[in-house]
Amino acid sequence: MRTGIFIKITRPDRRRLEAITRDRNSSQKQVWRANIVLLSADGVGTNEIMRQTGTSKTCVWRWQQRFMDEGVDGLLRDKTRPSRIPGHGPEVAERVVALTLADPPTETTHWTADLMARASSISASAVRRIWKAHGLQPHRCRQFKLSNDPNFVTKLRDVVGLYVDPPAHAIVLSVDEKSQIQALDRSQPGLPLKKGRLGTMTHDYKRHGTTTLFAALNVLDGTVIGRNMQRHRHQELIRFLNAIGAEIPVGKIIHVILDNYAAHKHPNVRAWLDRHPRFVFHFTPTSCSWLNAVEGFFAKLSRRRLKRGVFRSVVDLQAAINRFVAETNADPKPFSWKANPDKIIAAVRRGHQVLDSIH
Repeated sequence: MRTGIFIKITRPDRRRLEAITRDRNSSQKQVWRANIVLLSADGVGTNEIMRQTGTSKTCVWRWQQRFMDEGVDGLLRDKTRPSRIPGHGPEVAERVVALTLADPPTETTHWTADLMARASSISASAVRRIWKAHGLQPHRCRQFKLSNDPNFVTKLRDVVGLYVDPPAHAIVLSVDEKSQIQALDRSQPGLPLKKGRLGTMTHDYKRHGTTTLFAALNVLDGTVIGRNMQRHRHQELIRFLNAIGAEIPVGKIIHVILDNYAAHKHPNVRAWLDRHPRFVFHFTPTSCSWLNAVEGFFAKLSRRRLKRGVFRSVVDLQAAINRFVAETNADPKPFSWKANPDKIIAAVRRGHQVLDSIH
């Protein structure tokens, strides 16, 4: 051991070092650093420490000195080394941010890292670091649609009130139709998933017809009433409402949440409502399909069953949809509304103010 090196380990430090050597999740460099210190404290010579840890003499000396200076914490971190390449000054970042917020000079809709690198005379990796530091993502774009419904606040509070505090002795149903569901058959069979390879399917397909799914989601227990029909006119809606009435126990008021599709407000539908007083319609604000809870079920159906499905006929498609509805009803999950309506109203008002200021 070097002259002047004397390592004495306290009992808590020894427990920490031994825990590092035993932990399977510890990095190897931390393990051999801890072993160097433990062997040094036990009086083992430098050559023997080198042999047991597989390190050089200067490495052993370095970590002995680091422990003497900084303790166990000094073994768990690496000292940073300055880069050989000088960093860019703040004026470079300001120029990149200013260019990013402006339109690109070429005939393109947004900046890319390579395009910005050429425009600002820096590397593409430096551009990405600046974008990340300033929270800029020019390659991404979020879609939005603000409702222009004059009764937006009233309708929003009405629908959210049904979700959060449904009326006693009543059923709340979120109703909508998913139209034009295509029965798509692939032109060639795909390959199954295997280790190291994704499953495959052809990009082209054969159409075998379409169907429309009428669905009513019970927000209280999460069950779904579904019917497949050929079209989505007001006639089919009335047939579906009759099917709902046949399944709901007599005497219960049925609150139905709908969007503003024309068939939902057809005179024949209104006349049907007059003859069935236990049905009460609640319309969402215009351009607010996200407020209808059944849209979540439709998204789940598309993602898990329809997107990669292979259907050789409309009958196969309808049978698959019916099985999915049955599986959903076998393990239902009640719908839970989390968003604060006051925050939604404030956000919509801010959006209208921004649009009014721009235009």
